[in-house]
Amino acid sequence: MNRWNSFVAIGDSFTEGLDDLWDDGSPRGWADRLAERLAAGRPGFTYANLAVRGKLLDQIVADQVPVAEDMRPDLVSFCAGGNDIIGITSDPDDLAQRVDAATARLKATGADIIMFTGFDLRRMHMLLRRLRGRVATYNENLRAIADRYGCRVVDLWGMDVLADPRAWASDRLHLTPEAHERVALRALEVLGEPVPGDWRTPWPAAEAPDWRARQAEDLRWVREHVLPYARKRLRGGHTGDGYLPKRPKLTEF
Repeated sequence: MNRWNSFVAIGDSFTEGLDDLWDDGSPRGWADRLAERLAAGRPGFTYANLAVRGKLLDQIVADQVPVAEDMRPDLVSFCAGGNDIIGITSDPDDLAQRVDAATARLKATGADIIMFTGFDLRRMHMLLRRLRGRVATYNENLRAIADRYGCRVVDLWGMDVLADPRAWASDRLHLTPEAHERVALRALEVLGEPVPGDWRTPWPAAEAPDWRARQAEDLRWVREHVLPYARKRLRGGHTGDGYLPKRPKLTEF
C-alpha cells in the first residue's frame, strides 16, 4: 500500500465526472471512483475534487492550483487543456509550457502527481478527428513534463477501448459511466494499487448501425451539441459559468 492518505483532483468536466452520475444526480466520474478505491483500507482518507466543467487551462491554474497547494495532499491528479485544444487557435506547445509551470508548483508541495494524456480521436466524427494531430503533439509534451517532474501518466490515447463510440455520451465530449470506470481502473494500475477489474475487456459484440442511421445521429449531434457549444464560445461564454467545485475541501470519502 502506498502512503497516500489524501487526494485532490483538479481539472475540467473529465475530472468532475460529467455523464457518470451518483443516485442523487450529482457527477461521479473516474476521480470519485478512484478515491473510493483508495479510501478502502485507509482510515481517515480524505478527498477533494476541485474540477469544474468547461474550464480552460489558465482558469484551472488560477482557481484550482493555489487551493491544491494550500491543501498539501499526498496525491494530486492534474488533467487540463482539453477545452483549450478544441479551440480554433490553440497551440499545444504553448499550452504545454503553462502546464509545465503549474506542474512545478504542484510538485513543490511534495505531492505525487498523476497526469493524463488526451484521447485518440481516430474513430470520432471528422470535426473531432481533425484535432488528432494537435492532441498527439500535446501528449508528447505532457509525457516530457511528466518525465521531468517524476509524475505518473495515465495513457488515455493508448486505451483502445476508449476509441469505441460506445465509450462516449451523446455529446461525444464526455465519457459514459462504463468508460469512467475503465479510466479509474487504469489509474489504479498506474498508481500500483490493487485493481478489481480489467480495463482492457472488449466491449460486447454489437451490429454496427447502417449508413443512414449514422448520418442521422451525426446530424442530431451537430444540431444539439456542436452548434449550441460554438455559439456559446463565440459569445465568450463557457460550459462551467456559474458552477463551483463539487468537493471544495478535503473530507473523508
